[in-house]
Amino acid sequence: MKHAKKQVTKNSLSRSGQGTPAGKIRIISGKYRGRKLPVLMAEGLRPTTDRVKETVFNWLMPYLHDANCLDCFAGSGSLGFEALSRGASEVTLIELNRTAAKQLSANKELLKAENLNVINSDALSFLKEKQTATSSIIDAKPYDLVFIDPPFRKQLVEQTALLLNQTYLADQALIYVEMESESSQVIPANWQLLKEKVAGQVIYQLYQYQA
Repeated sequence: MKHAKKQVTKNSLSRSGQGTPAGKIRIISGKYRGRKLPVLMAEGLRPTTDRVKETVFNWLMPYLHDANCLDCFAGSGSLGFEALSRGASEVTLIELNRTAAKQLSANKELLKAENLNVINSDALSFLKEKQTATSSIIDAKPYDLVFIDPPFRKQLVEQTALLLNQTYLADQALIYVEMESESSQVIPANWQLLKEKVAGQVIYQLYQYQA
């Protein structure tokens, strides 16, 4: 999540190709509590702050055990690694930027996290590919928890939500969404809003999917 301006996005790194693994994210709680993982430090990559992450995972705490999780715009992997640490059975990180995806894979090896998958792709292509079932890396298991925190002002929340709504979500699945507070993007009518907070130009929300 990013709580500064998002004119430059975390996936804009794929165009610049710049980045140095010089910063760290901290896992707050769970199996990997206290572990610090290297992240790509570059313009546009803003790992979730501990304060915001704590709030989000307080919301999610009752639902994490054995959850199958998808992070559609992973960036530093802060949300996905935290979910894994707190009891998710499997986590899939989708990251467009090749260098950032390599760092996510390196952090997977550091944690010896066999139940974490890193896919170097954009979220829309991944979901469309899943829909056609043409890729050997994609299985049919529905997602119990999804993080949607994309670049701003590209209508990616709406596009991602529409694709997810086509059989990829388990009944009662939770979807965390972050977008610009002035956004007019449409959320599916069968997603019930459970939690919502606004921080400056950013709104973050938790929805529950109703099949």
